[in-house]
Amino acid sequence: MTEDVFKPYVEKIEYEAGREKVREVYRWIESEFPELKREVKWSTPLYSHHGTFIVGVKPAKKHFSINHEPKGIEVFSSKIKHAGYSHEKMTYKIKYSDEVDYGLLKEIIEYNIEDKKDAGKFWR
Repeated sequence: MTEDVFKPYVEKIEYEAGREKVREVYRWIESEFPELKREVKWSTPLYSHHGTFIVGVKPAKKHFSINHEPKGIEVFSSKIKHAGYSHEKMTYKIKYSDEVDYGLLKEIIEYNIEDKKDAGKFWR
């Protein structure tokens, strides 16, 4: 179960509400995309598909990051900003007090799965 693999990262979150929000995101991803494999690489809980990176969800002190490769962030930059999140080259941040835009997350994950369906490497 996810808790076993990602538990050390969830436990670092100071507040129970934040821990529960991240657990909820993990459960949602696994429910919507059961074909994804849970892994921890580079100190980041992430999901892969046929050996290629799809999405990471990494807790921090006041937010958690949704990690993608630059191409995914570029394609969805305006939607990420419209949802009220700040983003960098490979990640966007969701404060524990913010709502999670699951529609956006689903769109990005679906895009990555489709775009990388023939990928032979972990990164693009």
